[in-house]
Amino acid sequence: MLIIGIETSCDETSIAIVEDDKKILSNIISSQVEVHKEYSGVVPEIASRLHTENINYILDEALNVANVNIFDIELISVVNRPGLIGSLMVGASFAKTLSLYLDKPIVTVNHLLSHVYANFLGDKKPAFPFIALIISGGHTLLIIFKDHFDYEIVGTTLDDAVGEAYDKVAKLLNLGYPGGPIIDKLIKDYKGDFVKFKSGMENDSKNLYNFSYSGLKTAVLNYVKKNKEYDLKALLKGFQKAAIDVLYNKTILLAREKNIKNICIAGGVAANSYLRELFFSNKNYNIHIPSIKLCTDNGAMVAARGYYKALKGLYEDFTFDVFSKPSGGPSSYLKQEVI
Repeated sequence: MLIIGIETSCDETSIAIVEDDKKILSNIISSQVEVHKEYSGVVPEIASRLHTENINYILDEALNVANVNIFDIELISVVNRPGLIGSLMVGASFAKTLSLYLDKPIVTVNHLLSHVYANFLGDKKPAFPFIALIISGGHTLLIIFKDHFDYEIVGTTLDDAVGEAYDKVAKLLNLGYPGGPIIDKLIKDYKGDFVKFKSGMENDSKNLYNFSYSGLKTAVLNYVKKNKEYDLKALLKGFQKAAIDVLYNKTILLAREKNIKNICIAGGVAANSYLRELFFSNKNYNIHIPSIKLCTDNGAMVAARGYYKALKGLYEDFTFDVFSKPSGGPSSYLKQEVI
């Protein structure tokens, strides 16, 4: 099955051509980071306009790289939630137009679930049941997957997401945007002492698998205010340890409690070098983390998730809508797709 995966949920315009759920023929990603840097964050109106300007060119490049005729495409998979409404509308409208032109079916997928399916691209796929840790600028989630359409959310962030905390700390320290890659690069080889910060809800029995990053962000702010001079790398390493260690500790705790040996990490923060080192060092579990390119928003993961929806015949007509928040939905069969 040749699938077009379309991703426009935020500030990456991406289209991929994927064969079934394993062979990536092309995966073109156009990032808007350089444009949004000026504002230290994504400006929704600018993002949607850039999607509109770029999406036709991205499709052409995806087809050329894959060496595929557009009429050979058998399925269109597109993200319709959660994300920026204007950005999602561009991708949804484009998918509907393609479907009408090619007379091919559409499936809609959840952006967050699609990140998990970056781990399915290739021959070595995660075995069920598995625990998924989804970590990005907007979300921090712990989910137990029993099957492709049978999953349970057991933990989430009660305030800021981990990626958002990185961005805000980087902004506080005038390091630039996006904060995650910048901070990771600055301290990747740093072996010195670090400032000790507490991780939010690390030992909170009432929020055993939930997360909180607002306190950590505030702790960094207070430290900077109280100390006129400080070691930047020591500060950043302390922040990163507090931010990442709690993700690792709670994921492993859940795996141990449920006796689940398979763990999938997904989302932009999965590219963090310290996090990857931490998880891969644990040989008691089967750890799956996508390549760096597949951690970011991309069309290939959208195609992979769409493949499994197509196998169940969960197609859409032209009336499907887009949703900014990760809850709600118009169709009863989409309940398992809404998180």
